[in-house]
Amino acid sequence: MRSLVRFGSFALFVFALTAAVSIAALPEAAAAGRYKCPPCSSACDTTVFTAPGVCPACGMTLVEETADAAAPARPDDRKKVAVLVFNGAEILDSTGPYEMFGAARCDVYTVAASRDPVTTAMGLGVVPKYTFADAPKPDVLVIPGGRVNQASQDQPTLDYIKSVSAGTSNTMSVCNGAFILASAGLLDGLSATTTYGNIPKLAAQYPKVKVVSDRRYVDNGRIITTAGLSAGMDGALHVIAKLFGTGYAQSVALSEEYDWQPEGGYVRAALADHEIPVIDMDELGEWKLVRTEGDTKRWEIAVTGKPKLSAADFMSHMEQAFTKGKWTKVSPAGAAAATGTSTWRFTGSDGKPWKATFKVAGAGAGAGEMTAELSVARAG
Repeated sequence: MRSLVRFGSFALFVFALTAAVSIAALPEAAAAGRYKCPPCSSACDTTVFTAPGVCPACGMTLVEETADAAAPARPDDRKKVAVLVFNGAEILDSTGPYEMFGAARCDVYTVAASRDPVTTAMGLGVVPKYTFADAPKPDVLVIPGGRVNQASQDQPTLDYIKSVSAGTSNTMSVCNGAFILASAGLLDGLSATTTYGNIPKLAAQYPKVKVVSDRRYVDNGRIITTAGLSAGMDGALHVIAKLFGTGYAQSVALSEEYDWQPEGGYVRAALADHEIPVIDMDELGEWKLVRTEGDTKRWEIAVTGKPKLSAADFMSHMEQAFTKGKWTKVSPAGAAAATGTSTWRFTGSDGKPWKATFKVAGAGAGAGEMTAELSVARAG
């Protein structure tokens, strides 16, 4: 594993300094040894050196070839990873896992219904390497999200996923790629997650799936689902850990300069901004988002702009929206109009009490800019 190998190389380097020995003074067996750089998914992975030192191509400390034997994914037994691509696929959903599995020295390739170029959700063109008919049998299948409606209804795509998944060690969806997996019937009776905005939709559309919102990825053994976008990299590293060990996955994350937190970390769907009602601000004026930040227990959002309404009318409109969101006003009658501030309480999606404060500063329509700030937080 790379981390252990590099530590060992560092120890040898320190020994060489303290003992003030040269390569020529090393024992004959060591001097005549073969050295390689640790796996870095570059051409220098296959270069052999006759003395210890630093790889001139990638800068990594060379290790004895025997020490590298512990690394998985030798060229003759590399795990095959198929990444499904289709028109409208999200770039990071597919390329993030592709990068991680590639860095783990897996044989990664794209697959689609045909070799016709596909266009991603953001316009990047991709030419699939294989078709469903001629693709090698993968050990791991990655199903990205994006514009998934067509893919989730395309029978050849669903047939390929079901057929291949019967023999994979892991099949993994990223983001709303979970809808494709669910359409193939592979999530029935399982726990799953998806991108934060699609969690209610997945639960409603596929009632046989237990949808969760508090995890970055969900492992059902063979079937894995991840949250949105960058969560696909976490899912890929988790699969790498299952295949080759946690230490190796940590080594891959380090080589990619990625802050992997296998026991938890950032979960978008768990952030407290989902407790804020959806309000169409465009119909109320022209606005600029100044701040939106928080965590799982609190959230603050502030906008500034030129409203179409007076301050009092704007405040009234917003309060009606809060009331429709089943919030209960706490501040005394008339206090909001006088101070530009109102306070609220409500029951959060977690079933626990929450509180909110809404503030407005500025004269309103025709009188310059107005600032509106809303904060929500757990009450206890």
